[in-house]
Amino acid sequence: MPPTIQWPEGKRFAFTIFDDTDSATVENVGPVYAFLRDLGFKTTKSVWPIAGDKQPVLGGSTCEDDDYRQWLLQLRDEGFEIALHNATYHDSSREETIQAFQQYKEIFGSDPRSLANHTSNAEGIYWGADRVSGIRAPFYKVLTRFKRRRFRGHREGDPLFWGDICKERLKYVRNFVFADINTLAACPLMPYHDPTRPYVNYWFASAEGGTLESFNRTISEENQDRLEAEGGACVMYTHFAKGFYRNGEIEPRFRQLMQRLSKKQGWFVPVTELLDYIQDKQGRHELTPRQRASLEWKWLRHKVLVGTT
Repeated sequence: MPPTIQWPEGKRFAFTIFDDTDSATVENVGPVYAFLRDLGFKTTKSVWPIAGDKQPVLGGSTCEDDDYRQWLLQLRDEGFEIALHNATYHDSSREETIQAFQQYKEIFGSDPRSLANHTSNAEGIYWGADRVSGIRAPFYKVLTRFKRRRFRGHREGDPLFWGDICKERLKYVRNFVFADINTLAACPLMPYHDPTRPYVNYWFASAEGGTLESFNRTISEENQDRLEAEGGACVMYTHFAKGFYRNGEIEPRFRQLMQRLSKKQGWFVPVTELLDYIQDKQGRHELTPRQRASLEWKWLRHKVLVGTT
């Protein structure tokens, strides 16, 4: 049975979004956030604090862009959470990651509290095959056709190592993605600590929504109603820069679904606020070997079916 949590203010379920900043600019995601704000949603937007000096695999605005930075500060003041998507849009050395944390703190006044690895960055922490354990690691490599890089953010002594910084300055890191809109049912132990991956304080999962199509599919009318009936919690994973606003308007199906969801009795808060609340209610959890194996196999099955990151 999914865990049952009494949500604040008599709300019947919880819903939030973690938006990876890939390709984001004020022009292509600003209208999406204005739309969310007007509906009463408070979500989490990740950023790259520093501008890179190498060619990105996939770029976008950074906090060194004046207009973008001012817009981010406005978002923060409106109640949205500003999170990290690594230091910038390409591989970052330890020194660059430290610089990014300092830049973030100078702009926003405190350290970030949550992060999602940028998939193309080699300093990803416990990423690629290191997301899973034992026999599941070679299984992952076969599943991804050995195309994934060797991720090094957790490897002491490596020029890209920043695990100690992660442990000291971040509370939550996103990992597994599942098809279920009720993220808490898919990963009932979250936020959890994994003692085999000690540089991350707590991990959290999310619901499939990396593309516009998968996002709309996950928050379909049927799934919204089920999330409410189960009293669950959804943490959507997405990229708002990828088609949610185009041709001068919010994509119609996304607009319709979010308007419908906003009228339900949901608790709409940023990711970190939701995770803090769940942890306060359920306590701090340390993953056991059996729980780790179950969670990793569950994610790998989802990856076979969907091919998500």
